Amino acid sequence: MTDSPTTAPAAPTASAGEVLTGYLTRQAGVFLRALPQAVGEAASRPGSLPASAAGADDLLRAVRRIGGALHTFGASFEDDWARDVRSELRWLLDLLATEPGYRGRSLRLLAAVDSLSDTADAPGMLAGHAGAPKARALLERQLTLSRTRAHTALLQELRSARMHALADRMTLLAGDVPLLAGPAGRSGDDLRAAAGSASGALQAAVARLPLARAAEPYGGDGLRRLASVPAARSEAAGPLPVAEAVLAADDEPWHRARVLVKRARYALEVCGESTGADGLGELDVILGRHHEAADAAVTAAAAARTPRITPATAYVLGVVHADQRLEVEAARYAFGRRWPMLPPALGGAVAAPPTARTE
Repeated sequence: MTDSPTTAPAAPTASAGEVLTGYLTRQAGVFLRALPQAVGEAASRPGSLPASAAGADDLLRAVRRIGGALHTFGASFEDDWARDVRSELRWLLDLLATEPGYRGRSLRLLAAVDSLSDTADAPGMLAGHAGAPKARALLERQLTLSRTRAHTALLQELRSARMHALADRMTLLAGDVPLLAGPAGRSGDDLRAAAGSASGALQAAVARLPLARAAEPYGGDGLRRLASVPAARSEAAGPLPVAEAVLAADDEPWHRARVLVKRARYALEVCGESTGADGLGELDVILGRHHEAADAAVTAAAAARTPRITPATAYVLGVVHADQRLEVEAARYAFGRRWPMLPPALGGAVAAPPTARTE
């Protein structure tokens, strides 16, 4: 899904309150226009959203931007109000993202099985393997079931009292942004300081990433390190669940960086900084691929633990898991290559290359 920027340059003399009001009322308007379309899309095809659901996509974009603005510029709003709205927006964001997540994992994993088992021009590693068709069918069946359940939950919640209450809040936000008088009356330049803090938080998070380990594409470093972790060979806990815990801990700082990239990007959009937001948009795409591949690897590993499957099927799922972990490392490599070349952002915080850890 393309998350296009929605930057609208603020007037040079606009106050902080005027800038925030203009941005949030626009996003609340997008939310309210997209909500009926998203509900209609969910109801039109029982069991799944269309492959391209414009209403749901627009709703997701508005939710992310409103939540990001309330987080970064929270000092300009009444604290309890901003916290409550952010909490409800996080609920809706998780709800809206679940079904597309299953759809993306299905497309990614089935494409991986097909590529690895291809017998055409360049035969894949699993070409002719007896477990490939069964592994593909198992993944498709499990993900279709999960997607259907997520769709049912989405349709139910989009019509719930909680959703109606959130829509009412967005209706009020579209006409009246509850700003505190003091911060709202300050110069619009004060917003740049808050946006600079968001960029600084991103820089600090990236400085903690093990970029030295991601200096080569498809290095397989994560898989090799996993074999050296004593806990991963614990018979009591079982090898796969413990191994997944190790990988999850390895992924978490990168997932955190993805969240901070989005926040910094939306903060620049509020301030009308389109160039910096465009550069962060590229990083958002890269870390989105990282997140998708990591989730797909977890799904493949879980499928390999399905009771009573054949060893051949489990082997294929293991190969697919390794394939997705290599995609994780490829995304980390791409991030490390792109980060130092970002255009200058507020205060230069985002553009400065971090000091890579040597692990």
